[in-house]
Amino acid sequence: MTRRPDRIVLVAFAVLVLFAGSNAIGVRFVLREMGPYWSAAIRFAIAGLILVLAMVATGRRVPRGRQLVGTLLFGVLGFGLAYTFLYEALINAPAGTTMLTLAIVPLLTVLLAAVQGIERFRLMGLVGAVIAAAGIVVVGADELSLNVPMLSLLLLLAAAVCQAESGIVVKRFPPGDPVAANGIGMLLGAAMLAVVALLTGERVEVPTRPETWLAMAYLIGPGSIAVFVLVLYVLARWTASATSYAFLLFPLVAVVFGAILLREPIRPSFLLGGAIVLAGVYIGAVRRPAAPAEAPTGEPAPA
Repeated sequence: MTRRPDRIVLVAFAVLVLFAGSNAIGVRFVLREMGPYWSAAIRFAIAGLILVLAMVATGRRVPRGRQLVGTLLFGVLGFGLAYTFLYEALINAPAGTTMLTLAIVPLLTVLLAAVQGIERFRLMGLVGAVIAAAGIVVVGADELSLNVPMLSLLLLLAAAVCQAESGIVVKRFPPGDPVAANGIGMLLGAAMLAVVALLTGERVEVPTRPETWLAMAYLIGPGSIAVFVLVLYVLARWTASATSYAFLLFPLVAVVFGAILLREPIRPSFLLGGAIVLAGVYIGAVRRPAAPAEAPTGEPAPA
C-alpha cells in the first residue's frame, strides 16, 4: 500500500467520486416507481451476477480464508446493513440532515482506524474531516432540520458507522481481486436487502417505465460495478481514512448533476460550502506528511 497516491490512484478516486456522486440522481428516478429496498436488491443482484460471471469467464480466483472473511464483511457492512439503515432513516430524515450525518464517515474512519490499529492517528486527518464536514453543513443548511426522530438519527449514524467500518475491514482482511470480492459481496448484500423488502411489505415488481430502466442501467453499470471495483482498487493503494473522504464529495457531484439534468438551482451556499469541503479533503487526504500513516509492521495491530 502506498502512502502517497500516484496519479492513477487519484484518477481512479476522481472517477469513483463522479460515478457515485451521480448515483443520487439515478436513485431518485428509480424510487418514483419502485420501493427502496427492492430496487437496491435488484441493482446489486444484477451487478453482482455480472461480476461473478466475469470472475468465472476470466478465471479469477475465488476468495478463500482471510480474503473470504474480508469479502463477506464488506458485503454485509457496505451493501446489506448500510443501505438498510440508510433507506429506513430516509423515511423521516430530510436530505440536509442525511447529508450532514453521512459527512461524518471520514471522521469515524479516522477514529475507528486508529482504535483498531489499522492506521496511526493523524491530527491533520481529523482536522480535514471536521473542516470538510463543516462545508457540508453550509451546502445543506437550507434543508437541515433538527426536528428528526431519534430513531432516524440513530439509523443514519449506524449507516455511517457501517460505511466507515466497511473500508477498515478491507484493510484488515484484504479481499483480493476486486471483481470477485464485489461480485460475492453484492450478491450477499442483495439477498439481505431482498429479505428486508419482503419483511417491510414492499411491492416486488419489475419496473415498466423506460426512464426507470435507464436509471437502473446506470446504477448497475457505472454506479455499482465501476464504483465498487474502484473502491477496492483505491483502498488497496491508499489509506481507509483518505479513501473515505469520497463521502464528502458525493453531495457536491449530486448538486452539479441535479442542476444539469433536473435544472435545479445552484445556491451561493453551495459554492462556499463546496470550497470548504475541497479544502478539508486536501488537508485531510491529499496533503500527506512525511511519516507513514500505516502501522509500522505493515500488519494490522491487535484490536
